[in-house]
Amino acid sequence: MGLWARYQERLYYHPELEIYLDTSRMNWDDRFIEEMQPKFHRVWQDMKALEAGAVANPDEQRMVGHYWLRAPELAPTPEIQQAIQHTIDRIDTFAHYIHLGAIHPPAHPKFTTVLAVGIGGSALGPQFIAQCFERVSAPMDIYFIDNTDPDGMDLVVDKLGDRLATTLVLITSKSGGTPETANGLKELEWVFSTKGLDFSKHAVAITGKDSKLDHYARSQNWLDVFPMEDWIGGRTSVMSAVGLVPAALQAIDIRGILYGAKLMDCATRVEVITENPSALLALSWYWAGQGKGIKDMVILPYKDRLLLFSRYLQQLVMESLGKERDLQGNVVHQGIAVYGNKGSTDQHAYIQQLRDGINNFFATFIEVLKDADRPHPEVESGITSGDYLSGLLYGTRSALYSNQRESITITLKEISPPSIGALIAMYERAVSFYASLVNINAYHQPGVEAGKKAAAGILALQTQIFQTLGDRELTIQELAEQMGQLEQIETIYQVVRHLSANQRLQMTGLGSHPLPELKVKRGH
Repeated sequence: MGLWARYQERLYYHPELEIYLDTSRMNWDDRFIEEMQPKFHRVWQDMKALEAGAVANPDEQRMVGHYWLRAPELAPTPEIQQAIQHTIDRIDTFAHYIHLGAIHPPAHPKFTTVLAVGIGGSALGPQFIAQCFERVSAPMDIYFIDNTDPDGMDLVVDKLGDRLATTLVLITSKSGGTPETANGLKELEWVFSTKGLDFSKHAVAITGKDSKLDHYARSQNWLDVFPMEDWIGGRTSVMSAVGLVPAALQAIDIRGILYGAKLMDCATRVEVITENPSALLALSWYWAGQGKGIKDMVILPYKDRLLLFSRYLQQLVMESLGKERDLQGNVVHQGIAVYGNKGSTDQHAYIQQLRDGINNFFATFIEVLKDADRPHPEVESGITSGDYLSGLLYGTRSALYSNQRESITITLKEISPPSIGALIAMYERAVSFYASLVNINAYHQPGVEAGKKAAAGILALQTQIFQTLGDRELTIQELAEQMGQLEQIETIYQVVRHLSANQRLQMTGLGSHPLPELKVKRGH
């Protein structure tokens, strides 16, 4: 079968959303679909159970219901249905009052700026949405603190400058105990205090009911508290208050985003592989990686506004699918690595390797048909900059395929709230489908928790260093021995080195060997 015939046979099109999905450059055939049918019977069953409220996160005994956010009528209880709609209405009202100035900072008529503090899904989704719809006429600018890097926080605060006095701060953490976000809160409270500003008059919490942050925000009389429901995971939280509050404050059409996602959810409930866009994505991922994730997923959006989509997908895909064990406890080491930037920038970066190097990936091109809202000149006779962008996309796709590199192409008519909502929903469902195909749980993250526990252990070691050192000068070897932590001597050295660089401890003999003979003491 020729490529044109296969393109026509394979092309999926959603007429209302005007989204195309082309898998014709993936080399699976009808026989492969037949072989996969039994696995997809389970996919459909898992999808129905999930949406009906089955416990999908056994580690925390939680349901997973991000699709209820855009269709509250599907939620399993009237209480959840009402809570979803009530939250959306509250967000609309809150943003309206902020824009009017009915809610305003002390001594100023309006808030001018949003500063969102979060980590992982509490930042990646809102950042992606903000970039998609950024415009100079937005009623509020938005900045993000998404790490516990002091220099990075300083840079954001410096950029705000005098606008700190008119900045609305969103603190987003389901538990309130996430260290990066908790640190950001403490840092900002200190900054506002040094500027003579009352932080509580600028602060909004987005958190779980009865969480540490919920109690703290209410005790400090913050401006408002919005819920992060127990059945929402961080990587699927962008259509909850986590993503909708910052979007509404930027005057982005949040109901349009929800509507697009709802339409896509309906499309991905169709129990026919070739008529279900998320099933086609999951099938292609399985084919490319032989169900073992042996090939990376390279995301190539040919649109500046979609630059952050690959970062967003990194968490959605890799945190969901990167699992050591399957549902029966067998060691399987599943996962798909995701990376990408944007076209045509990538053609001057790593496309050379993609075409001629190791064939260890499959590409996903994302095309946007509408070039811009304003007219643009011809850069050559009959050719615009947007024509070049389109030509580079299809030229690159052709060059890859001619060298046996497979790819998927997703085409949006334009960047709009419904199309972006639909794009997110399509990938959310594809991740769920793929997890069912490879028999893993997409909705827990034991590896993340392991990393948090290890980090806590390092900080406990640092506390012990100070306690053991006292006012003495000790070698690293002596320090480790007196701590009873000789097996941790390398980590102790690394902690002391960091503290010394920040003038909290003093190391002497730097550069000398052996390293255990380095000496450390308090002060400089």
